[in-house]
Amino acid sequence: MNNAARWTVPPDHPAFAGHFPGIPILPGVVLLDVALQIIAAATGIALDLCEISSAKFLGPARPGDELLIRHSVSAGGTIRFDILAGMRKIASGNIAPGSPV
Repeated sequence: MNNAARWTVPPDHPAFAGHFPGIPILPGVVLLDVALQIIAAATGIALDLCEISSAKFLGPARPGDELLIRHSVSAGGTIRFDILAGMRKIASGNIAPGSPV
């Protein structure tokens, strides 16, 4: 993958308050939002013109995890991403470009 950014999961992230007490796990929607914001900033894409065509959550992101968010853009504009915590892949997916309505 040709682009990468790091993000550390804040130990005091508000999502941990209810997800789950005693065994904090970053909700997938938060993980996806962070990845999309990083990818949008790096590529200049308008997120409101894209759709997540696939997403797989393979493992948990926990407080303090340093995440590596990698992405690549195909010739057709599809963006493939992976999110890793160390050597552990925790999520992957594809973002399909859209067109203005």
